[in-house]
Amino acid sequence: MGVLGRRFGLSCGARALGVLVVLLTLAACGGAAPAATGQSGEGAAGQRAVGHALGETRVPANPQRVVVLDMGELDMALALGVEPVGYATYTAGEELAPYLRDGIAGSTWVGTVQQPNLEAILALKPDLILTNKLRHEAIYDQLSPIAPTVVAETVRGEWKNSLRLHAEALGRTAEADRIMARYEQRLEEFKRAMGPRLAETEVSLVRSFPDHVRIYMKDSFMGTVIADAGLPRPPAQDKRVFMEQASEERIPDLGGDVMFTMYWNRAQGEQLSKLKNHPLWSRLDVVRQGRVYEVDDRVWGTGLGPLAANLILDDLFKYLAEGR
Repeated sequence: MGVLGRRFGLSCGARALGVLVVLLTLAACGGAAPAATGQSGEGAAGQRAVGHALGETRVPANPQRVVVLDMGELDMALALGVEPVGYATYTAGEELAPYLRDGIAGSTWVGTVQQPNLEAILALKPDLILTNKLRHEAIYDQLSPIAPTVVAETVRGEWKNSLRLHAEALGRTAEADRIMARYEQRLEEFKRAMGPRLAETEVSLVRSFPDHVRIYMKDSFMGTVIADAGLPRPPAQDKRVFMEQASEERIPDLGGDVMFTMYWNRAQGEQLSKLKNHPLWSRLDVVRQGRVYEVDDRVWGTGLGPLAANLILDDLFKYLAEGR
């Protein structure tokens, strides 16, 4: 049983059996069971073959009922002009950022990223499911009988590759090209606005959780946007890894010319305040100079797509290009 399967509290076999029962029940009641991923017939009418992290899937030429199972996929679908019929969030009852919430007024919640509700997904009769291998490799064999399922490799620093893949699945590659061209244009505008300060502004990224604090490195979503903007990182953070955990001993590693902080699920508590109360915190130059800025974790930490990337750019303009 995979890690996700253990978290679900059910074996993959038990989950698959449950979905099969629901499929058979729908068929008996006159409902049309969705087609499986492996549809026969090369070049079947109205279909396209899309290669992805877990194989090749035939998808509709123009998907109409799309379910997205991670926040990055939600961001990307909306950026590409597609309102999904179903979406997952990290926690139940999660308050989405306005840039996401305003785009899914007609969508249905289908559980959490960690534990999507397969029966709720099935009831929506999707014609395409978008997700990624990092989250849902363990249940791919249960998702693909519900609808063609396209799986990106991972999240974090791979968001541009994921955007291209999901745009291909949605038949919107031209729109993805326009999105990335505009993003590149805005990056150049930011670099021009920064001028000589660009190479002199080391950016530190610190994210607080209820039980620990992370230092985000270059192979993170926010780290890629910082790199795209041409901003250097402090030596301790100039690593091609996702993140490392912070501690009191590592407070000096949080330093930089500017620090962006964010808080995941702050309602359940946060740990950064413990580091802030340590004497080493007040000795950081970035703290003494008042260049520690709190930003929205729903954008920087969990956005994972082009809409969030552009909102991060908005913050960079605000705090760096237009600030002091």
